[in-house]
Amino acid sequence: MNSAPERIGRDDEGRLRLEWREGVQWIDHARLRRECPCSQCRAFRLRGTPPLVSDGVRVLEIHSQGYGVQLVFSDGHQRGIYPWAYLAQMEPPAGAASD
Repeated sequence: MNSAPERIGRDDEGRLRLEWREGVQWIDHARLRRECPCSQCRAFRLRGTPPLVSDGVRVLEIHSQGYGVQLVFSDGHQRGIYPWAYLAQMEPPAGAASD
């Protein structure tokens, strides 16, 4: 699943919806923020101090970057670009075969 999903959106309950050919995937906004792939957030995690993120954080904007998406969060963070493969591995899509 390295190609772009067919559709992407968000709901009022704080989840990102990705519609892949294989099925639908929902990812919690707070999880996305905690697992941001930007260099600053990665450095925090490597030092054993993951970013402190409120469970109430929300994705405000979604900007396509070709190979993934840039997400703008309600806490002001917007540095991470989430590649499609990175998002796909976060949770298996509903309806996909599970191991």
